[in-house]
Amino acid sequence: MTEGQRERLEQLGITPLAPEPKEPAKPSTTPLGAFERGVAALAQYKTRTGSVTVPRGHVERLKDDTEVKLGVWIMNQKTRRTKLTADKLAALAALGLDWAAT
Repeated sequence: MTEGQRERLEQLGITPLAPEPKEPAKPSTTPLGAFERGVAALAQYKTRTGSVTVPRGHVERLKDDTEVKLGVWIMNQKTRRTKLTADKLAALAALGLDWAAT
């Protein structure tokens, strides 16, 4: 709306509504670094086994004693692949998980 239109509406007694208060953004429920931990676990698994074919129930323990449910994590990434950023897809493809063709 132009300034002139606003002035004419105000002369008629019509005032703009007060802006609705915005709710603060909800923090992500995903811990920071979860993707990076998954990538680290996959890289460690690939180094040890020479493969990125991980059984669904496999749990990979990182050097800092963090456990990653790697098989489940990979399936979740595959399910969410259309929502992953290009850099995350590239990180997975660099390890041998390239779902662009599927």
